[in-house]
Amino acid sequence: MNKEQQRPWLFKAIKYLVRLFYPKIEIVGMENLPDKPVVIVGNHTQLHGPIACELYFPDNYYTWCAGQMMKLKEVPGYAYTDFWSQKPKIIRPLFKLVSYIIAPLSVLIFKNARTIAVYKDKRILSTIRETISKLQDGNSVVIFPEHDKKYNNIIYDFQEGFVDVARLYYKRTGKELSFVPLYIAPKLKKMYLGKPIIFSADAPIAKERRRICDYLMQEITDIARSLPEHTVVPYRNIPKKYYPTNIQKEAEYEKTRC
Repeated sequence: MNKEQQRPWLFKAIKYLVRLFYPKIEIVGMENLPDKPVVIVGNHTQLHGPIACELYFPDNYYTWCAGQMMKLKEVPGYAYTDFWSQKPKIIRPLFKLVSYIIAPLSVLIFKNARTIAVYKDKRILSTIRETISKLQDGNSVVIFPEHDKKYNNIIYDFQEGFVDVARLYYKRTGKELSFVPLYIAPKLKKMYLGKPIIFSADAPIAKERRRICDYLMQEITDIARSLPEHTVVPYRNIPKKYYPTNIQKEAEYEKTRC
């Protein structure tokens, strides 16, 4: 019995329903993927990124996911802070209640999806070990490293720590890992893969973190701005009336920030 068959029937039913009602997302640029394990790095687009990757990437792609969403006691605090704390004050108590209601469902979904639990404390070692193991087994990994600091109207700044996976992968295998930029455009119902950048094992790790993140953020931005005008789903869960467009000027974007 394979892993898919071992998953609980409720999870499989939920995934079936999500696939049934969630818009079909086309992957553009598959030819940019090297014929070897890679790390794909994209814009989070709130829940769209993880959902689209789970539904439409092949089964040998695993997505980094906040480990707190897999722990029953940790879901409410994390979900409220990360998803809904920026909602209007008058409705925040409702979302705080919702964060407790969804906890069992969150654990069911994220523990059975193709995920790798990610932590920002000492448990990060388990994240790194599992990631390296997946890559060595021939799988690829998808990471959404944005955090709450604006880069431009397309994406938020990347946390750099994920690049260290390449250094440890090189130590374990002697192979230099490629990072592939991914721009997800839910409004266009497409995901766009860009040209990869290869980790250099000879360079200082601090410079590699910066070089790779700068390249990926710029490539994602360039992909987005090359497309027809559309609404960008931002990392922050802000009111939809403040969502930027892919061609919005920086001065205009500043006016929309809460």
